[in-house]
Amino acid sequence: MEFAAVDLITLAAGALVGLTLGLIGAGGSILAVPLLVYVVGVASPHVAIGTGAIAVGANALAGVLLHARARTVKWPCALVFAVAGVAGAFGGARLGKMVDGDLLLGLFGLVMIAVGISMFLRKGAGGNADVHLDRASARALLPSLVGYGFAVGLLSGFFGIGGGFLIVPGLIGATNMPILFAVGSSLVSVSAFGFATASSYALAGLVDWHAAVLLLAGGLFGAALGVALSRRLAARKALLVQIFAGLVIAIGLYVAGQGAMVFL
Repeated sequence: MEFAAVDLITLAAGALVGLTLGLIGAGGSILAVPLLVYVVGVASPHVAIGTGAIAVGANALAGVLLHARARTVKWPCALVFAVAGVAGAFGGARLGKMVDGDLLLGLFGLVMIAVGISMFLRKGAGGNADVHLDRASARALLPSLVGYGFAVGLLSGFFGIGGGFLIVPGLIGATNMPILFAVGSSLVSVSAFGFATASSYALAGLVDWHAAVLLLAGGLFGAALGVALSRRLAARKALLVQIFAGLVIAIGLYVAGQGAMVFL
């Protein structure tokens, strides 16, 4: 009975992960890792990171397909950002496995708080909906996309996260696209980063495959619901930004606090 209860909790955690990925293109690993450690009961933070990365990568891929149908993915920008980011993610994952798991969670929380605050302070929620990477715009956009992508990928791999909470502001900073398009486009990178990080952890034997399957199953339902909600909120872009930033800061405070308590 206890085993069944844990399975249900893991499925519910997956649904929440998928919901946030579909709604704001972020928050998958931000939620997955703490949920696996503090709710599901995965003992090792490193195993939680590896397990969460697989589920987040797969759920993000489902979200990409749903956003593509809604035409909210800027494909050239998204692909360049993702390719540059994967290179950084492999290096970051290698570094992250060398760091104590509790310290990694604490640092993770601090980064989340900083990014959330920066999103609250950013003025306006608009952007250029017509931005597009082609020969004419490549000189202006390409260096920015590659630079942001590599840096975000490095942090994503280091913390074992899909990186959506960094990718969304990264895409906005690199291209000035509206947040709705940044959410859809970010899922391309979230999926790529997640699978890159997951493969590194899987090769090291740091994945709970049973929990990963349950997270993915719950996440498929959550992702579909999240994409539907994001389209409803498209006309209220400022609210979408605030939801995104508030979620990141709240969870960042909790994770940083838990990490700090270990060393007190």
